[in-house]
Amino acid sequence: MNDVAQQSPLLRTVSTTPTDVWNDSCSPAELEYAIANGAVGATTNPAIVLGLLKKEMPAWRQTIARLVADNPTADEDTIAWLLIEQTGLNGAELLRPVFEREHGRKGRLSIQTNPVLYRDTEALVEQAVHFAALAPNIQVKIPATAAGIPAIEEATYRGVNINATVSFTVPQAIAVAEAVERGLNRRQAAGGDVSGMTPVTTLMVGRLDDWLKAVAKRDGIVTTPGHLDWAGVAVMKHAYRLYRARGYRARLLAAAYRSHLHWSEFIGGDVVLTITHEWQVLINNSDIEIRERMQDPVAPDILSELQRKFADFRKAYDEDGMTPAEFDTYGATVRTMRSFIEAYREILSIVRDFMLPPTE
Repeated sequence: MNDVAQQSPLLRTVSTTPTDVWNDSCSPAELEYAIANGAVGATTNPAIVLGLLKKEMPAWRQTIARLVADNPTADEDTIAWLLIEQTGLNGAELLRPVFEREHGRKGRLSIQTNPVLYRDTEALVEQAVHFAALAPNIQVKIPATAAGIPAIEEATYRGVNINATVSFTVPQAIAVAEAVERGLNRRQAAGGDVSGMTPVTTLMVGRLDDWLKAVAKRDGIVTTPGHLDWAGVAVMKHAYRLYRARGYRARLLAAAYRSHLHWSEFIGGDVVLTITHEWQVLINNSDIEIRERMQDPVAPDILSELQRKFADFRKAYDEDGMTPAEFDTYGATVRTMRSFIEAYREILSIVRDFMLPPTE
């Protein structure tokens, strides 16, 4: 390895601290850049796959046409999932050397379950088990919804390495961790092996910031400039303290980057940071000091203002701020599920144009 001083900021982050970096994309070129800068994983979701197809459609036309031709009785949903699986498998193959080097502890590609299934526990489990069998280094994303929490437990019990997604709050992070513990304990009691399992709990820190900014605009709430940029950071750090104190075996993951705080404030934590290519380039071109900040508390005046002015921040920050029955109706959940479902519908439209080419 090069001298630390000559390494990129992201490579220094992962080489000098317990913090891991993943690539928030399955684009081969972006993933190769990330791996060269220390990334040990990658993730996809419907919006990411849609973005990949839009940016790199010439590279995918032949694959989509082949899937349509090879499956003459398949509907567009089936073709779409074969396509989504292929994007994931391509990423998993690029990560295979990392997976082998790290003896299965790192080097996984996260593929997301169908967003329209967020209310169906059994269907989520069935798809998770299917995805997990596609390659040895697949991680499966299941939403932290009311139906997703029991699906996370059952999929874990069945040996699936889960990545809880559509998650923004401490109550969701705790519910996921407890579900993972139940699943791991059940699996161990049944004689199953858990030594190679690496579950993670995503907190979409930037999407929480987005939601609170939308609430502020909707309700006419005036805040100190910049304070709303710390909401996701505060939730992540609070969840991290609880995870460490309780010894949960799931590992926290920060996603949905909106500022460098979503990297710099988590340096030093035993966490995963899944970062888009655009933010990786910005970070690697920055002069921000690489030092441990995960243990640094959010300034009391920032935390106080957020708690005082935003009921939805209190719901996100307080461990008992929500019950699982309330997860599906939390604003950030609604906005994210709608965006994922809309992206999936657009993927179906792309596939449909290959199956039934436009006549005009």
